[in-house]
Amino acid sequence: MPAELIDGAAVAKKVRAEVGERCKALAARGVVPGLTVVLVGDDGGSAVYVRNKEKASHEVGMNGATIRMPATTTQTELLAVVDRLNADKAVHGILVQMPLPKQIDPQAVIRRIAAAKDVDGFHPVNVGKVLIGERDGFAPCTPAGVQVLLQEYGVETAGKHVVIIGRSNIVGKPMAALLVQPGPGGDATVTICHSKTPDLAWHTKRADIVIAAVGRPGTVTGEMLKPGAVVIDVGTTRIVDPSAKSGMRLMGDVDFASVSQVASKVTPVPGGVGPMTIAMLLRNTVRAAEQAS
Repeated sequence: MPAELIDGAAVAKKVRAEVGERCKALAARGVVPGLTVVLVGDDGGSAVYVRNKEKASHEVGMNGATIRMPATTTQTELLAVVDRLNADKAVHGILVQMPLPKQIDPQAVIRRIAAAKDVDGFHPVNVGKVLIGERDGFAPCTPAGVQVLLQEYGVETAGKHVVIIGRSNIVGKPMAALLVQPGPGGDATVTICHSKTPDLAWHTKRADIVIAAVGRPGTVTGEMLKPGAVVIDVGTTRIVDPSAKSGMRLMGDVDFASVSQVASKVTPVPGGVGPMTIAMLLRNTVRAAEQAS
C-alpha cells in the first residue's frame, strides 16, 4: 500500500493561522511583531526566499522588512546593521540570510545577533537552550517544523528509534536535540548518521523514523527501510530535468518512487518540510514579540 503523504503545506497553513491570531492579540495591546531580514549580495535563490519571508510576515500581521546590502559589504558594516537592529524595540526578530560573501565570518554575525531576537535559532545561547530543553529559547526552524509535522500526523516518537542522516548545525544536530527531550514530540532514541558512517542501510533498516538531511538526491531508497517506517525528506537539490518547463526540478534526499512503496508515511519534495520552515520562523518571531512585551 502506498505511503500516506505528509502535507507540509496544509500544516504550515494551520501554523500561520495560529500565528495570525497571536499577532492580533498583540496588536490589541499596541504591539506589532517585527521581523527584519538582512540580505547581503545578489544570490538569486536567497533573494526569492527572502521575498517569500517578507510576504508571509505581512500576511499574518507582522511588520516584515528586508535590508539589502551589496556583495562588497564588509563584516564591520554588516555588524553595525545588526547592532542597530538589536537596539530597535520595534524589531523582535532578526535574520541574516545565508550564505554570506566570503569576506564575512558567518559565526561572528550569528553571535552578534541578540539571542532574544535570534528567530533562526543559531545563536550559541539558543543552541544551548534547545540542547538542555529550555523552552524560552528558539529552535532552528526546519527541525522544529519537522517535529510539528510528526505530531500533526500522529507519529509517536516516544520509545521509537529515529535515524537522522546528516549532522549539520542547521538540521541534524538540533533535530536530535529536539527528539531526545522528554515530553510530546520527544522521548525518542536517536542515531545520527553522516558521511563517515559505514553501512548506512544497516541503521536505516532498524529505524521507526528516518529523517534525511544531507542534500544528496536519492540517498535513501525503499530497500533501506523496514516496512511501515515514517520518512521525512529535508533535502532540496535542483537537478537538470529536460521534461520540466524550467529545465530543472527539485529533488529530495529520498528516492520517492521506491520509498513510498515501503514507508507508512513520507514527505514529498516539494510540499513537505519546505513550507514549514517559514511557518516556524513566523512562530518564533511572534513568540519573541510576546516575550519582549
